[in-house]
Amino acid sequence: MASLFNKVVQFANSPKGKQVIRQATDKAQQMAKDPKTRAKIDDVRRRVQGGRGGNGSGPVR
Repeated sequence: MASLFNKVVQFANSPKGKQVIRQATDKAQQMAKDPKTRAKIDDVRRRVQGGRGGNGSGPVR
């Protein structure tokens, strides 16, 4: 499994890998600024937190 990780690291450090990471980061930032996306995220966050009492620190089973 270490060889797979090393290949991922090599790709991430390559010029093409840096370009792909930069594009993905830009796309994520653009989506995060979109009001529709923010509304969806806030809705899911409310449903998840509301179902567990807010902070999710209930008893460990």
